[in-house]
Amino acid sequence: MQMADNNRERDLVLAPNEYAYISDQTKGHVITYVGPYKTSLANTDKPVVFDGETKRFKICSLEESIQSFASVPEGWYLTLKNPTRDGSNPKTGTSNSLPDLEIGRKVNIPGPCFFALWPGQMARIIPGHHLRSNQYLVVRIYDDEQARKNWKKAVVKAKTDGEADELNEVPDLTMGQLLIIKGTAVSFYIPPTGVEVVRDDDHEYVRDAVSLERLEYCILLDESGNKRYIKGPAVVFPEPNEIFIEVDGFRKFKAIELNEISGIYVKVIAPYTEGNRSYEVGEELFITGSEQMIYYPRPEHALIRYGEQEVFHAVAIPSGEGRYYLNRKTGKISLIKGPSMFLPDPRESVIVKRVLSQRQVELMFPGNAEAAAYNLSMQAVAKEQKAEDFIIEPQHQQAKKRAAPSAASGNVPSGFFGNDFKRQQAFAKPRTIVLDDKYSGAVTVDIWTGYAVQIVSKTGSRKVIVGPQTYLLEYDETLQPIELSKGTPKTDTTLLRSVYLRVYHNKISDIVNAETKDFCPVRIHLSFRVNFTGEPEKWFNVENYVKFLTDHMRSVIRNAMQRYNIMDFYSNGISVIRDIVLGQANEGTRRNGRLFDENGMQIYDVEVQDIVIEEANIQSLLADAQHREIKQKVDLHSQQQDLHFTIQTESTNREISSAKHETRLLNQDLEIKNSQKQLEVNLAKLETERISEQKTQENKLAQEHFNSKIAEIALQIRKNDENLDVEMAQKYLAQRLEEMHADVNATVSKATAISPELIAALQAFGDKALAEKMAESMAPLAILGGSSVADVFANLLKGSGLENVLKLKSNEH
Repeated sequence: MQMADNNRERDLVLAPNEYAYISDQTKGHVITYVGPYKTSLANTDKPVVFDGETKRFKICSLEESIQSFASVPEGWYLTLKNPTRDGSNPKTGTSNSLPDLEIGRKVNIPGPCFFALWPGQMARIIPGHHLRSNQYLVVRIYDDEQARKNWKKAVVKAKTDGEADELNEVPDLTMGQLLIIKGTAVSFYIPPTGVEVVRDDDHEYVRDAVSLERLEYCILLDESGNKRYIKGPAVVFPEPNEIFIEVDGFRKFKAIELNEISGIYVKVIAPYTEGNRSYEVGEELFITGSEQMIYYPRPEHALIRYGEQEVFHAVAIPSGEGRYYLNRKTGKISLIKGPSMFLPDPRESVIVKRVLSQRQVELMFPGNAEAAAYNLSMQAVAKEQKAEDFIIEPQHQQAKKRAAPSAASGNVPSGFFGNDFKRQQAFAKPRTIVLDDKYSGAVTVDIWTGYAVQIVSKTGSRKVIVGPQTYLLEYDETLQPIELSKGTPKTDTTLLRSVYLRVYHNKISDIVNAETKDFCPVRIHLSFRVNFTGEPEKWFNVENYVKFLTDHMRSVIRNAMQRYNIMDFYSNGISVIRDIVLGQANEGTRRNGRLFDENGMQIYDVEVQDIVIEEANIQSLLADAQHREIKQKVDLHSQQQDLHFTIQTESTNREISSAKHETRLLNQDLEIKNSQKQLEVNLAKLETERISEQKTQENKLAQEHFNSKIAEIALQIRKNDENLDVEMAQKYLAQRLEEMHADVNATVSKATAISPELIAALQAFGDKALAEKMAESMAPLAILGGSSVADVFANLLKGSGLENVLKLKSNEH
């Protein structure tokens, strides 16, 4: 059994999109196996991984050696170090020997692509660089030859066609050269081979340009020490050799606002000409709002500061009061009376205070201890300044101190951030205004996916916000804190205070100590899977829901364990615990879990990490009993296997014989069925022929009946026609007879004198002609009656004088 396990441990099974390095310890070769693939490793084969930091192969386990393909999606790119000479990748579904690598080279491969790495190759997958119009990239040429060769292979999405053509032009490139890719021209960029994008101090590729509004400016410092001041509105991109000057994390500054009673003190550090006037180096200027209301620093100016003072403000002198001021050039102290707003020119004048002696104070301000004390302080200052009867008065003017900058405040510092001189003098101490350091925006709470917070206001209303979403707190709203027990087992001594409640897929671990029915102590290590369901307003009703859950479940489990003895629980402990916590499992459905109505918390799953029997003797006895039971089961299983094999063999033999017998019966049944079917077919044919013959005879009979009907109708029609013809013939014959009788009578009357022989001859001739005419007329009647014309005519003339003529005519024929 152990040998089989060892063999399985030496089997390397790779799924699709996986690969592993196997080192042949006898030859030193490193083979790349690419899935889907399975192989058994020899004893000399060791799985290894390539350490990109030490550049060495480290022996590891099989599981650790299996790596996923380098997968580069659309819009990303891969930086590959040590590519192959032919650009090939390991083939899938087989083992691959290491080809020649170009050690030290680096190539950029845009996505989409998907492949395994050769041993010794290093890859970094980087998302493509999306640029807004106020962003830029700094790229470095690390291989000028490859950069020129692949310059047009860069993935560039230019904003206009003209810019696209300009970007496709290969510039003059040198090793180590820096270039700026501006977001105003390019919206998306993936560098070609030979070019890399330089990350900033925060390890970000895309850098933000400075977007200047009106009354804002920024300062760029190049490598030669020259500064460039740019005023807004503008989007400022640095040159490759320039950096932005930052003050307290800010790169843009407000211009200095001046008015008629304020000004700034500057020194010219470089000659320049403005308007019709030329300024020389070393010249000092006092610029007030009367000359320039908005002041932008320039490279030829350096601000002269007194301490932190930047802007000099006028001193308000009320009516009835006055101030002393000292002319720095002549040393004359003059008096100016109010009302006035006095703005001394720092190049010439400075306000001073007169220092009185102690005696003078007592005389002029008797009993005024405060005045005496103040004068004593001025005397101390005068000694420091080595003056006798006056001191330089601090300039009473506003010098706004910038509050400590906050990355979230979004405020832009104002003031001068160019070149300056600091002249440290005690009398220049300015007045200060303490600014409350608050964020400019409302307090924002970001609730992550699967978390919730409860918002409580001072009016007592509350609401629960479930992530993912961002919530802005009202002025009187705060977050309700909760306490969570820590450690395992959970106790009240170690608490975690938080405002965020995890409502989905929460995991709470605990240890439950319980006793079985036979008083055996058991320690159970559990892990509860918890969701919060139902109304969110109930979720925060329990302050420490972790302790609430663990205390309740400990009680439930301890109570349920009293129903089981140690043998039953030891053999089926996990199922018992799951039934206790989650309820019985119904067939075809999931367990109901356990719901806490107090706060909507539901245990939807439980993991039993470990079950430990506290008493070692009982543990040993159970282990021995389990071993015996396993041995008995193994023996019983072996005997059952033998019995099962015998039963299966005999059953198979019986089934073979039964199958053969059934086959013979089936063949006989098939022959009988075939004979019956053939008989049925023959009978069906005979029946079909009989029905067909019957139908034919019926059709013939119907046709004969139909024909007889037609014949009867036709016969009736012919009879009607013949009757009509006979009637017409009789009328015609009667008419002819009348005519002939008339002729005969006329002839008789005329031929009285003719001899009897001639008369008989003429009469015979006339009878013969009449008989012929009547025979022609009676022919149709003879046909209809089925008799000859002569018979019909004879019957008609029977008993008349023409009967003999007709007989004579028949005899002649």
